[in-house]
Amino acid sequence: MSAKPESPAAPPPTEPADWSAELDELRLRREQSLALGGTEAVQRHHDQGRLTIRERIGSLVDANSFQEVGRLTGSGRYENGRLAGVTPAPYVMGLASIGGRPVAIGGEDFTIRGGTSWSGDRKKGGQGGFVEDLAHEYRIPLVNLIDGAGGSVTSIQRRGHAVFPGVHGFEQSVRLMGEVPVVCAVMGTAAGGPAGRAILAHWSVMVKGTSQVFAAGPPVVERSLGQKIDKEALGGAALAADLAGTIDQVAASEAECFDMIRRYLSYMPQNVWELPPVVKTGDPVDRCEDGLKDIVPRNRRRPYDMRKIVRWIADRDSVFELQPSFGKAVITSLARMNGRVVGIIANNPMVYGGAIDVKAARKQTHFVELCDCFHIPIVFLVDVPGFMVGRDAEAAATLREGMRSVYVSLQATVPMYTVVIRKCYGMAGMGATDKNGLDLKIAWPSAEWGSLPIEGGVAAAFRKEIAAAPDPKAREAEIEASLRADASPFRTAEAFGVEEIVDPRETRPYLCRFIDAAQARLATHVGPKPKYGVRP
Repeated sequence: MSAKPESPAAPPPTEPADWSAELDELRLRREQSLALGGTEAVQRHHDQGRLTIRERIGSLVDANSFQEVGRLTGSGRYENGRLAGVTPAPYVMGLASIGGRPVAIGGEDFTIRGGTSWSGDRKKGGQGGFVEDLAHEYRIPLVNLIDGAGGSVTSIQRRGHAVFPGVHGFEQSVRLMGEVPVVCAVMGTAAGGPAGRAILAHWSVMVKGTSQVFAAGPPVVERSLGQKIDKEALGGAALAADLAGTIDQVAASEAECFDMIRRYLSYMPQNVWELPPVVKTGDPVDRCEDGLKDIVPRNRRRPYDMRKIVRWIADRDSVFELQPSFGKAVITSLARMNGRVVGIIANNPMVYGGAIDVKAARKQTHFVELCDCFHIPIVFLVDVPGFMVGRDAEAAATLREGMRSVYVSLQATVPMYTVVIRKCYGMAGMGATDKNGLDLKIAWPSAEWGSLPIEGGVAAAFRKEIAAAPDPKAREAEIEASLRADASPFRTAEAFGVEEIVDPRETRPYLCRFIDAAQARLATHVGPKPKYGVRP
């Protein structure tokens, strides 16, 4: 039997002459990434007065400085084995510069599945992920632009099982808090994990009217507690920043938010292994403001504007106040003196007479930790009658939070300078001194100090004598006058119990000399401080 002739072999497929097809696919994938959630979704976002993540990054960072990483990440749609389209991952991140210095930056885009979390072989951002690794490995600041609701119960359907909390945990987020400046801006509604990241920051900001932050949103609250509440009442700026202090700052618009971020970072070093940048402001070190001479009233019960003192002592136009709407009995500001970054903590006699309540104590504690972490000297402008007293204060645990503030101040290693403007009493006054350092204390002629104010102390210590006097009120006033003469700051200066009494106008040049001289010490103390990492 003769063999059948073999069929001619099919010609081998023709190899493409170049990489045009792959480059076309790359172009398509990039275009799909730039489109985010699509034209309609982006328009709805704009109609709410909000920018997309790409627009936010472009508005914040230096022009043409954003180098995106992970642009092609997402879910491809294929027809007959060929790419038909891509739904990009709802997170955009990469390397950029702000003020000429590199930062790691990233954030969710609400136009893509409401900014809900996405995961593949490696996370881009959120808690953990490449953007945090970038900040950690390169020792550069991290900027989180938060606009997402975090996880969703739909992930159970997608995976076929529920995952244990912490699969994508906060380990790297916490580590970064002791290494580099971490800034979080809540740009929309943040719940769950994104809300947690907003708290794991050295400084946070939100946009009034369009930003909210909470552990869980209104549907969860209604189901679990039966409370019907809208998201603004649950976590808007009035609650999150003013009442709770969850978020540090409030911006009137996204543009103002970006200005605040740029300004905050201008005071920060790139990491804890460096000192903060020095910026020459042109403000003379020996500038002496005449207004300081008369700003403190002779009447000890009358308040005055402490913010004026802060502005007059610091370099002109260098003061950036943090948490201005929370814990108002204390004013905390970043500023410069002779171009060097300082932290200023000032008691506010216009609120509770300067007494520290529970919110002011929390605010002061966090600010001291911030300054100590990033090697920023602290100037205390003191007018504090003590911790807030009374039943409400005790019920709010003011003493516990107040002593935590003292505890943190005593642990701090940066130089601290005490300027007693008027009152400096009790444990609250002790928390404004540098007991483990040089302990340099200067005072104005209006200063007074002691274990407790003379008025309350006389009423307690001389109670029987006052009660037995023919005119108790007159006797009380007589004892107070006698003790007040002995409590003159000049008497303490005679004993070198206070290092210097200065003309108030001399405060700025006096402090600048010591701040300049302390730079060598600061340079030898750079590096991480393990006791810090998570803000209270």
